[in-house]
Amino acid sequence: MTVSTWILAVRGYVECMDLFVEIMSHPFTWGLLVGLVLIVWLWRSMRKDVIHLRKELERIREEKDDLTRHLNTQLKINAKGNEVLEKQVEELKEQNENLRHNLNASQQKAGKAELRRLEVMEAAVSAMRENAPGFAPAWERAMRDAENEQEAAEGGLKKLMRKVVPSFRATPTISTQSKEIEAEVQSEKESD
Repeated sequence: MTVSTWILAVRGYVECMDLFVEIMSHPFTWGLLVGLVLIVWLWRSMRKDVIHLRKELERIREEKDDLTRHLNTQLKINAKGNEVLEKQVEELKEQNENLRHNLNASQQKAGKAELRRLEVMEAAVSAMRENAPGFAPAWERAMRDAENEQEAAEGGLKKLMRKVVPSFRATPTISTQSKEIEAEVQSEKESD
């Protein structure tokens, strides 16, 4: 490179610098530069926010999908549990109805009615022995009292005691009572 080319290059450079200084001396240029710097800074800041928001949106979508799967699983489990409970309720209703029917049927059986009648008669004979001036009126009164007592005992503690201890009776057994009654009747016949 020769000196003249070098001088031309420097002159060109100086002319460019003069032009640059002249351009930079205008207030419009400074405003333009400040505006461009602000735009670049805002664009970079916005770009960071956009990237952050995209990541946050993706995380929220994944969380929503996870919660949706969890909710579906929970609903399926609850539905199965409800079905099982409904089946159990239906089975228990059927069992309850069957037990109610069996209870009504067992209370209507002849053996139960006869046993109840026998217990009433036992109580009546026992009461009659206590007040035996006349047989017929005393018998009727005793039967009525025994029936009332039996009805009262069907729902209380006496019923429970009869179920737990079948031999629990307020009166002696039938065979002993019948022997006592026969002895009393014969003694009354002999005294008449």
